[in-house]
Amino acid sequence: MNPAPLTSDEFSAAVSAVTNAFGDPTRREIYLAVRDRQEGMTASQVADLTGLHANVARHHLDKLASGGYLTVELDRHETAGRPSKLYRSREVDSVLSFPPRRDDLLAMLLARSLDLLAPDDAACMAEDVGYEYGRSLASEMAPTEHHRSVQTALASVADALTAHGFAAHTEIRGGDSLIVAEQCPFGAAAQKYPHVVCAVDRGMIRGMLATLYGETEPCLEETRPMGDSHCVTRV
Repeated sequence: MNPAPLTSDEFSAAVSAVTNAFGDPTRREIYLAVRDRQEGMTASQVADLTGLHANVARHHLDKLASGGYLTVELDRHETAGRPSKLYRSREVDSVLSFPPRRDDLLAMLLARSLDLLAPDDAACMAEDVGYEYGRSLASEMAPTEHHRSVQTALASVADALTAHGFAAHTEIRGGDSLIVAEQCPFGAAAQKYPHVVCAVDRGMIRGMLATLYGETEPCLEETRPMGDSHCVTRV
């Protein structure tokens, strides 16, 4: 059975995910270096290999981790001081597939199941699922500590959302921080069940921020399923 052709939105989202992670040649070099070392690498080791400052190397590594291309854990081999983060590559085929895995059927099934509940109950349950998934994603990005600023945390959330097909970025409007998603990976399911699918999106953002920064109350102000050109979440 041949897969259905990509829509223009799906193609744009897939390209955004890959270019966001690997559009920078330095980041590609770092990813290949980590992939070739099964035991993983720390930011200091990457800095020594590439000649970058350790903070710059860490920025690239964390961006790759936010996109799900690297895993992060504590380096238990260090004997003094706070342990470093150890970065390892994931299975290549599971994260660099193109076209991306389609989730429309599963999303439709789950949404239909939730739609049997009262709308408020369904949205609450969907947000809870998104929240737990978001926390799980963020724990893989930063297993040791919260990010130091909300802007750093938001950038990591946007990277993770982009890897999931949202083509997301951050903006500042009127002094408020926004996450703007150009695409929606849930396709027809989002159009038919916006109250459920958008609750999942909101929960994912809230869950990731809870782990990376602290509890927040994201507010979804614009949504593609409701006819807006973008999905905009104000934090």
